[in-house]
Amino acid sequence: MIYNKKYKYKTFIPKKKFGQNFLKDSVIIEKIIKCINPLKNDLLIEVGPGLGALTIPICNIVDTLNVIDIDVDMLNFLKSKVNFSKINFFLKDVCNFNFLKFYSNNKKKKIRIFGNLPYNISTSLLINLTKVNFIIKDMYFMFQREVANRILSHPNSKLYGRLSILIQYFFKVKKLFDISPNSFYPSPKIYSTFLKFSPHKIFPQFNFDLNILSKITKIAFSRRRKILRNSLKNLFTEEILLKLNINSKLRAENLSLKKYCKLTDYLICKDIKNS
Repeated sequence: MIYNKKYKYKTFIPKKKFGQNFLKDSVIIEKIIKCINPLKNDLLIEVGPGLGALTIPICNIVDTLNVIDIDVDMLNFLKSKVNFSKINFFLKDVCNFNFLKFYSNNKKKKIRIFGNLPYNISTSLLINLTKVNFIIKDMYFMFQREVANRILSHPNSKLYGRLSILIQYFFKVKKLFDISPNSFYPSPKIYSTFLKFSPHKIFPQFNFDLNILSKITKIAFSRRRKILRNSLKNLFTEEILLKLNINSKLRAENLSLKKYCKLTDYLICKDIKNS
């Protein structure tokens, strides 16, 4: 058994401001580690190590593990429980962590990232990681199930939105399994979902400006009840939409990722011509 059932997670009081819920289910822990399949020489980063439910067994497999946490008490707790000679501790807000610098400092070896993401940082961290997707080998994250369903959703769904489009442009996303609230202490009110993210080797469509894609989707989904002819009228005329083979009477949620890329490419080309 990888996980020590006698591990006294209740000796540490969770902090609500950091969205701390500690994984305690030994079956789920083993299942997660099996999915990640850490290898001895992997360049691994764990986001939010908690009380070491994954940190401790993974340290028994790898040469080095890098952990990022904003809570100094959490890192100090881990240092007192774990053989931390194998661990590099980063006391940081992961949303401000310089992944590019870390990558350069580690001989430009691709990074594997995993963790249980609190609701309040999950979307902003994912968006940040799209900007450095080329240095990532793969990622494994736990989310509240509602957030996971938004990431996984496809056109013609009420859950489909900016997050779905921006993440799916850069990563192939796979649902691995759901996790019961009873697997955590304290128990959250909803289920969690464990997802795998693999950077695309070939992108869905040529596009090289995340800011423009983000701008279009922000406008479209902030007016999602309106048809595109009206919601995007300040960016595209109806004639242009038709030229791009996009039905102007559709709504934001009806448009595929590739169609949003078409809109983005059009604005990029327009800006180049006007420069």
